[in-house]
Amino acid sequence: MREFKSKAFWRAVLAELVGMTLFIFLSITSATGNMKSSNPDQDVKVSLAFGLAIATLAQSLGHISGAHLNPAVTLGMLASCQISVFKAVMYIVAQMLGSTLASGIVYGIRPDDNKELGLNTLSSSITPSQGVGIELLATFQLVLCVIAVTDKRRRDVTGSAPLAIGLSVCLGHLAAISYTGCGINPARTFGPAVIKSNFENHWVYWVGPMCGGVAAALVYDFLLYPKFEDFPERIKVLVSGPVGDYDVNGGNDPTAVEMTSK
Repeated sequence: MREFKSKAFWRAVLAELVGMTLFIFLSITSATGNMKSSNPDQDVKVSLAFGLAIATLAQSLGHISGAHLNPAVTLGMLASCQISVFKAVMYIVAQMLGSTLASGIVYGIRPDDNKELGLNTLSSSITPSQGVGIELLATFQLVLCVIAVTDKRRRDVTGSAPLAIGLSVCLGHLAAISYTGCGINPARTFGPAVIKSNFENHWVYWVGPMCGGVAAALVYDFLLYPKFEDFPERIKVLVSGPVGDYDVNGGNDPTAVEMTSK
């Protein structure tokens, strides 16, 4: 109820919706705009577009919502006990709505001779199980980067956290785009699938990224850079969010943002 009554919370959900709409519009149009480009050139172009879009939007919206813009990132933050279950659910719903809205816009403005919508599909050379593995590892490095560069315990992050995250997205695409089209973001895959009514192997783009996001959070928090909060404190965050995140009695500005380094 503390989050439900907070204006800042709902502004954060709106920021996820707006950010995801812009992200999908910018990235999908870059992937479908020039169908005459050769494959290697197109892969680099699309990878840069996805990475730069995330970096730009993380810089623009990070102070409002944390600019997760990815259910796998949101689930990783939940596994890391940095957000509440309610916030995670609302973020994922907003991300899926934003992706569907943007995909519909792109589908409506596309040229008549262009039937593509950036729908993720598996390469004929790999199986669905191999696709899960590729998506898992590509998402693992992304969520690990997000959690590491935004860790409030660190004092050595002097560069731009949004840029680092954007480069991580770009890296994931350069590695995986030839095999799975590089989802690493279930909402990004969901929008085009809804508009095209094509859910073939769609589960791959949920199972892989979601498992990768959770694995990255657990490995970082329990093995690489352990946290020492008591278990009751972690559960309290999952139920009601971080202490001091929102002031129900009129405060509209969150004091903790997940995607900015401190």
